Amino acid sequence: MAKIEIYTKAFCPYCTRAKALLDFKRVEYEEIDISMGGPRRQEMLQRARGRTTVPQVFIDGKHIGGSDDLAALEHQGGLDPLLSA
Repeated sequence: MAKIEIYTKAFCPYCTRAKALLDFKRVEYEEIDISMGGPRRQEMLQRARGRTTVPQVFIDGKHIGGSDDLAALEHQGGLDPLLSA
């Protein structure tokens, strides 16, 4: 099973949407809440090449992007192969 990490903030509707898709796929993921900033936010900025919006999704260390990127990957049929790797 792939390692999935998702950086989120409280009350973020895009984060909720991305997590709902992952929940629908019945995959486990590590949620990293950066609502309060700190070192984990800096980590996200570095890993996501400066993108400041949430969510930011990583599958096996590969940056997928945000909620829209995750949904587009699913629509194109590219999400399941990454999740099952």
